[in-house]
Amino acid sequence: MKYLYIILLIIIIAILSCHNQTLKSTPQSGFPIISDDSLLNLVQYNTFQYFWEGAEPVSGLACERIHLDGYYPQDDRSVITSGGSGFGVMAILVGIERGFITREQGLHHLQKSVDWLAKSDRFHGAWPHWLYGETGKVKPFGSNDNGADLVETAYLMQGLLCVRQYFADGNEIEKKLAADIDVLWKEVDWTWFTNGGQDVLFWHWSPDKEWVMNVPIQGYNECLITYVLAASSPTCPIKAEVYNNGWARNGSIKTNASAYNLELNLEHDRAGLYGGPLFWSHYSFLGLDPRGLKDQFADYWTHNVNHTLINRQWCIENPEGYKGYGEDCWGLTASYSPDFYAAHAPGEEDKGVISPTAALSSFPYTPQYSMQAMKHFYYDLGDKIWGKYGFYDAFSEQNDWYPNHYLAIDQGPIVVMIENYRSGLLWRLFMSCPEVQNGLIKLGFTSPAVKQ
Repeated sequence: MKYLYIILLIIIIAILSCHNQTLKSTPQSGFPIISDDSLLNLVQYNTFQYFWEGAEPVSGLACERIHLDGYYPQDDRSVITSGGSGFGVMAILVGIERGFITREQGLHHLQKSVDWLAKSDRFHGAWPHWLYGETGKVKPFGSNDNGADLVETAYLMQGLLCVRQYFADGNEIEKKLAADIDVLWKEVDWTWFTNGGQDVLFWHWSPDKEWVMNVPIQGYNECLITYVLAASSPTCPIKAEVYNNGWARNGSIKTNASAYNLELNLEHDRAGLYGGPLFWSHYSFLGLDPRGLKDQFADYWTHNVNHTLINRQWCIENPEGYKGYGEDCWGLTASYSPDFYAAHAPGEEDKGVISPTAALSSFPYTPQYSMQAMKHFYYDLGDKIWGKYGFYDAFSEQNDWYPNHYLAIDQGPIVVMIENYRSGLLWRLFMSCPEVQNGLIKLGFTSPAVKQ
């Protein structure tokens, strides 16, 4: 009889175990379970639509923000973002490669955008942060920020150079698009932004306020691509000293910080030990291939991987005790916040807000952990954070806050970095630019993609 009870107990435990496993594998969102590859396709497709269906209609470029609830903090539904548009044109290339649109559709769309950019406001060849889609005129980003934004211009040009390379060997219509982009590229006067020949680049210049913003671009943060492109320019290149003395701050950019036994060899801008928001490992590396990329200051692949792992580990350890944080729910970066916008990061800038772009744009660095997060976002939280253009910009379980808002600069890296993980498409295109190869060599970089 005793053995019979034991057998019955084992059967009951097995039944309960199977029941619990069934409950665990049933998506809380109600979305059907699909293969990992199909989920990647779905996330790329929906997010791509932000830059296709959701594009500003006159320019074809990226709206600064799209709020599906119709609420806007200002009347800016026709305002485009230059940097986010750089991410967007890269997303269009992904759309062509993945069959979301045809090559001809993508070509027509991109030619319209390039034609518009050629006629829009520029200042010494550089675009402002925001422009009005209907007119191409600058929309001031701030009271003194009504002219050129060199960092946003770098993001835009990073994307346009990928487009140039994609179509450069095509038919005559495609070659025209590539040639038109080449003109825009050569018209950016990068040396102007050294403000009279100083050994540093400056972020802003205004036609009436001139250099009043006075923001030198110094590392380490999201701006590395600005120096790479400035050194690569075929018409207005900066000297290597501008990189070494300005961006690298005469070598003081190098450090030996460590968190969770993971080293960061670059002094992050006001970030402490934890490396700051994750977009610092995304924006410059949408085209710039970090695999094996090194200079005298860092191994950028190791640095970006460690930066991502530190960010995730902070969320796992969750010292502030925020609801929802864990192994499958992580990712702190700049995004919307209950207080409108914040550069979320480990440390004092952790406000209990998870930004899906942080984990998803880290796919090349942490594919297993990023997939784990993607599945949680979609299967467990999808009914709250999944919408027309993919995952919403940010959410907070702690604050029961799930706004259905999108930002271009957060949606674009999701499409692009997932594609770089899957095929390396944008890395291959950008690194194929002969000018970029020359610029990297000038600045002392080595990379498997650079022919010395």
